[in-house]
Amino acid sequence: RLRLHDGKLIKDRRFHLRTYPNCFVAKELTDWLIDHKEAPDRETGIRLMQKLMDHYIIHHVCDEHSDYKDAKLLYRFRKDDGTFPLSKDVKVFMRGQSLYEKLVSVEESILKVREENSVKYQRTFLGCEMVDWLLQEGEVENRQEAVELGKALLEHGIIQHVSNRHHFFDSDILYQFWINFRRRRRLTELLNENTSRALSESPDSPFCLRKLNPDPGNTSFLSVQTNKEIKIVSAVRRSSITSLSGNSNSYFSAAPTLVFPPVAECNPKSVLKRPVTNEELLSPGAPYVKKTLTIVGDAVGWGFVVRGGRPCHIQAVDPGGPAAAAGMKVCQFVFSVNGVYVLHLDYQTISSLIMTGPRTLVMEVMEAIE
Repeated sequence: RLRLHDGKLIKDRRFHLRTYPNCFVAKELTDWLIDHKEAPDRETGIRLMQKLMDHYIIHHVCDEHSDYKDAKLLYRFRKDDGTFPLSKDVKVFMRGQSLYEKLVSVEESILKVREENSVKYQRTFLGCEMVDWLLQEGEVENRQEAVELGKALLEHGIIQHVSNRHHFFDSDILYQFWINFRRRRRLTELLNENTSRALSESPDSPFCLRKLNPDPGNTSFLSVQTNKEIKIVSAVRRSSITSLSGNSNSYFSAAPTLVFPPVAECNPKSVLKRPVTNEELLSPGAPYVKKTLTIVGDAVGWGFVVRGGRPCHIQAVDPGGPAAAAGMKVCQFVFSVNGVYVLHLDYQTISSLIMTGPRTLVMEVMEAIE
């Protein structure tokens, strides 16, 4: 919306002797999406704009069309005419974004890289630090109100306890902003939203975090997240839109899970021919060689799945993804992630380490000598 305003595609327009403020021509916007590589073709552009209509982001200026038509028709962002529905979900999300921007823009921010149980976490803070800061900045009137705000942010997947074991408390428990609001998102990520949820609760699947306890009727568009979710197609790639599925625990999510498209089938059976222990990997003269892989994530992720634990192994690699290009192979064992020794960790912890780290991923792996 802001880019369209800057590019003068959104402006006051006159039609049939009437002026419509802050609107755009659908056909011009479809052209713009293609020119700015937000959509590969007109069909995708139309689907993207229909998605925005379905989620009450844009509408026809006279509400005479419920569909987005690639024609010389006038549409408008609801935020520009005051008709955007500010539900509780949206208000919490916007409050979280506002607090995050405020925190990252100040010197000596309470957001820091911290370590717990030998794992480094990005964008972390202590619960009591956040409460103190909210009071100091006048964001809340008392500590109880600050705790309630922290709980709302956690329940909406904006912050979380670093190992997903606690709700928000005014104490020295370590939390982190799970959403990096400054990551540039692409509109095409919206099209990944409609994936099958039939297998989304599989405990064997890593790498998908989602908004907790969604209200019926609210949509995942309202909780776009930075979660580097892994999605299996023929292999594995990451997406930033998460599936919203309910959770029986009102405090924190269960083990991270995958979201599977309808064409995918999950085979939770390990690709390893036999179990391998850390002692076997590290014993002198063992038939394993260590390799360092530098994987630069592309628009959809790194392209691999980690499974198992102590040690974890590579379960799947997308043959066309960055991990394969860097030399990653199925059955390699994960030795370290971004300098952190991980042979003693399970895949949930390693997935968290990967997802909260930088786009350029440095991994040490051990593979059997042929």
